[in-house]
Amino acid sequence: MAKRALITGITGQDGSYLAELLISKGYEVHGIVRRTSSQNTARLEQLCQSGNTPAGKLQLHYGDMSDSASLFRVIKDIGPDEVYNLAAQSQVHVSFENPEYTTDVIATGTVRLLEAIRLAGLRPRFYQASSSEMFGLAQESPQRETTPFHPRSPYACAKVHAYWATVNYREAYGFHASNGILFNHESPRRGEAFVTRKITMAVARILAGIQDKLCLGNLDACRDWGYAKEYVEAMWLMLQQEKPDDYVIATGETHSVREFLEVAFGYAGLDWQNHVVVDPNLCRPAEVGHLVGDASKAEKCLGWKPRIRFKELVRLMVDADVALIKSQQGRGQTAV
Repeated sequence: MAKRALITGITGQDGSYLAELLISKGYEVHGIVRRTSSQNTARLEQLCQSGNTPAGKLQLHYGDMSDSASLFRVIKDIGPDEVYNLAAQSQVHVSFENPEYTTDVIATGTVRLLEAIRLAGLRPRFYQASSSEMFGLAQESPQRETTPFHPRSPYACAKVHAYWATVNYREAYGFHASNGILFNHESPRRGEAFVTRKITMAVARILAGIQDKLCLGNLDACRDWGYAKEYVEAMWLMLQQEKPDDYVIATGETHSVREFLEVAFGYAGLDWQNHVVVDPNLCRPAEVGHLVGDASKAEKCLGWKPRIRFKELVRLMVDADVALIKSQQGRGQTAV
């Protein structure tokens, strides 16, 4: 019988890549989606249209991280072998404007999900999507599993809560529960509100003559950027281990937003300084200046290491967005 996996946040970047990976491994994949007036399932539609999804291998269920009853119902009905908790209000800057909602979805939502599993009397293997933002004002560099947390946003604070809730259920109830402390990971499926995708979309739109300026905040912020499609492999590997544990997933390289601009615009033959406007209003109230991860534990224990590096990732994203804009123009969907 095929393994059953449940993914919260399945409609997001990581959720869609993880669903693809699990289906390729023969899993029956279930996802939780919120009931809204319009479903944002475009990333999953790409999966279904690819012809690689056997009938019945991908099923979506209505539920919400703010609703304990719906989580319990889905868990009880599916009886999953593995649960991947990727659901979040995932934009750091938005968390400053909506701290209560961010905390409810990420922190309390994780507790609701863990408690639903416990009350259902099931023991699936559990993955919690933790974040490098938890390190915040980092106490050491590079950051590893033993580095103390110093969160600098409501988002990061909520992620720290969810991290320790996962550890607590592992220690208190014997859950096979693991935290993946993932550093920034990008792809053509990244949401357009995130800085990397804002940049690559701007490059594509500037080349197409439908945009001229790009407004950004702190250009000196440095991040460890990897490829999301590779990072979901690490998630799966964590749940295949005999014992649960927590792992940093990163490339070990750090680059500034300014460097991202240089590579993206330079690849397209453009000078970013002619198009980028710095807007102080886009800076966070509390900045995280420099993050870089040490994934040596993941390489040793999981056999995982990144393959796509920074410049290749940026170019991959630019190529994808240039193709997207051309396709939209061809269908008359791109407004000037």
